[in-house]
Amino acid sequence: MQRDTFIKSLLALTLLSGATLALAQDKKPAACPALLNHSFNRLQDEAPQNLCQYAGKVLLVVNTASFCDYTPQYEGLEALYAKYSAKGLVVLGFPTNDFGQQEPGNDKEIADFCFNTYAVRFPMFSKTVVVGKQTNPLYVALNQATGQAPQWNFHKYLIDRQGKVVGSFASRVTPDSPTLVAAIERAL
Repeated sequence: MQRDTFIKSLLALTLLSGATLALAQDKKPAACPALLNHSFNRLQDEAPQNLCQYAGKVLLVVNTASFCDYTPQYEGLEALYAKYSAKGLVVLGFPTNDFGQQEPGNDKEIADFCFNTYAVRFPMFSKTVVVGKQTNPLYVALNQATGQAPQWNFHKYLIDRQGKVVGSFASRVTPDSPTLVAAIERAL
């Protein structure tokens, strides 16, 4: 009798676990905001990455360059990422050669420079265009949302958890600027 009860209980538990698992699998992820519905190749290995994976996060999108007076901002960007990533901040780097030809290298050279010089661990994407006729679709949307296209390397856009642009910061605004840090903390 005890054995039959045990087997029935085990069977019921197994069925319940299966039903719970099925419900969990059917649960759809949060919708991807239109602003993030783009894919770009990862800098390190050119694997396609959909920005929808960052839905629900606070994003700081930055166009970068390796040979610019603002290049030391990589250190501050990495510090922001390290400090606030657990709270939901993701820094996204987009290398570009659009300003002063200050990013002449290929993706491997850029990735090596960022990691070896500044220990960059935040997500970086393949070299891209952020102004002009060939502007990538994310930057087209950022420019439209703010009315502000980057004027130089290390322009920053802040995107809230709902996928709305809540700030645009010129290159001279450093990652440790009280204005930028306050905006990030409000968005978090």
